Amino acid sequence: MLFNLHNLYAKLIVFLGAVFLITLILVGAGGDKQVHVAIVEDEVVNYVNAFEDISLEAKAAFVWDVNKREALYTFNEDTQLPLASLTKLMTAITADSILPEASVITIDNNSLKKEGDSGLFENERWSFKDLIKFTLMVSSNDGASAIASVAGLLKSDFPIEGQESEKTFVNKMNEKAREVGLTQTYFINPTGLDTNEVIGGAYGSAKDVTKLLEYAVTNNSEIIDATRYSRLNFSSLNNIEHTATNTNSYIDRLPGLIASKTGFTDLAGGNLVVAFDAGMSRPIVISVLGSTQEGRFEDVEKLVKASLSSLD
Repeated sequence: MLFNLHNLYAKLIVFLGAVFLITLILVGAGGDKQVHVAIVEDEVVNYVNAFEDISLEAKAAFVWDVNKREALYTFNEDTQLPLASLTKLMTAITADSILPEASVITIDNNSLKKEGDSGLFENERWSFKDLIKFTLMVSSNDGASAIASVAGLLKSDFPIEGQESEKTFVNKMNEKAREVGLTQTYFINPTGLDTNEVIGGAYGSAKDVTKLLEYAVTNNSEIIDATRYSRLNFSSLNNIEHTATNTNSYIDRLPGLIASKTGFTDLAGGNLVVAFDAGMSRPIVISVLGSTQEGRFEDVEKLVKASLSSLD
């Protein structure tokens, strides 16, 4: 009887010990789960707060995480606004798809009549690749017009020149916009210059502009790469030296810059689109439309800092 009682006590002790151990395991698992939830909730709060207090001068903005294929920040991202010289991104992409790599562009008198003097000369001959890099960096209307005229001539089924050649090229730009999936974008000229006091040279949305730069970086990296430098030297085929100073004055203040393009006209205000590496090959594309001439740089800098904070 005593032996059986001892056995009963032993079994009871083992049973209670097992219950206690299981309880500890369950509580521990529950505790871990609670901590995990708290961490996840904290991450969500940090993500929202990174952009929550941002004040922009821009009328529209879009921040795109290329790897995750998701927006980090949106503000009137589908609103159609004048693009100004952001247009030249599509000019470069379209010309690159038409002109052979060894093409030579001659600067004609009609192109030099465009607004703005970027230091090009009539009858000056350039390699296509150099001229498009120079054009993107300094936002040369002369260069964009000359490239469009030559590329449009190649795509025409009959002899044309001047404005007709440029129109042919603009049609190709709009075809390319549809191909890339830019649903809010269309082009009237290859420079982005306002056509008059009420109509811009091109229209698009902040979301479309980020798609456009992402496409350029992915498919036209050789020419778009020049836009990440503050200054580059070029020599035309006439041995005329040109120094290109980037119109993006904030290049040195943006970490991991991959590419950028500015735009400004009276109708558009200040536009800017940039692509940068947030670290560990994490490309982010940011666009702002309808800001001011100086405000576009400040707007993008704020969005870059908020993007980095949200990813951290």
